[in-house]
Amino acid sequence: MKNILIPTDFSENAWNAIIYGLELFNKTSCTFYIVNVHPIAAYSGGEPAMYVSPQILEDSILKESKEKMSHLIKRVEHLPINTRHTFKTEVSYGFFTDHIKKEVIDKNIDLIIMGTKGATGLKAISMGSNTGDVITKVPCAVLAVPENAKYSRPKEIGFPTDFQLGYNWKVMQNIKELIITHNSALRFLYVSTNEERFSEQQQKNRQFLEDYFTGIEISFHTLTGKKLDETIQNFIECRDLDMIVMVAKHLNFIERILFRPTVEKVSYHTTIPFLVLHD
Repeated sequence: MKNILIPTDFSENAWNAIIYGLELFNKTSCTFYIVNVHPIAAYSGGEPAMYVSPQILEDSILKESKEKMSHLIKRVEHLPINTRHTFKTEVSYGFFTDHIKKEVIDKNIDLIIMGTKGATGLKAISMGSNTGDVITKVPCAVLAVPENAKYSRPKEIGFPTDFQLGYNWKVMQNIKELIITHNSALRFLYVSTNEERFSEQQQKNRQFLEDYFTGIEISFHTLTGKKLDETIQNFIECRDLDMIVMVAKHLNFIERILFRPTVEKVSYHTTIPFLVLHD
């Protein structure tokens, strides 16, 4: 049984993430926790902030959210019934990332699924956004589903890596489970800036991956390019990948790919989901 947390703001973008998650785990027994966290705006006036009782918050701020959640669950109930899936909902208010952290601990969450807006490029997933904060600050696997992503079986999964840091076998187990469930192929990509040779440590880490995924269709690819994100984009288009997987331990590597607000035109994340795993 997997415990999956899906934050929602009741947008169609968030609904798309729910649909994708249900399809991806169609063959897996899951409890889906669908949560809405209403933000409390910080008071910025010149006078002391007025105290608002919990009851007023409950009656005013959360009333509309509860109604929207009720409507959302009715939409879920109209989907084809999957007896492997159970749904639980929660509406609350507070700081988004803090609440998600608490939910992960309290409910023993295995995966967070979040919708991302991709219309304005990577600026939509800046480090200050909810998705960026969850990926970098919450120690739980995150599947980010772009608003335009439509589910199809992940036949080919890309794994960008610089082979600099070793991988925990427990983290790799999550990837292997996904691959076996969907009969996927795994494509490792190393982006070289000047065709440098692998260090001894890089060779060792590469060999670990090759040994660990014995019996699974894998391949290793090396591309030369000065811009990491553009090179990965080209690889995705060339291989027609269905998903990208990364490991959060390589945070600097991930930041170079995902969190570059100065990039004006990078579109790979607008078409396929990316899964970020934590040690």
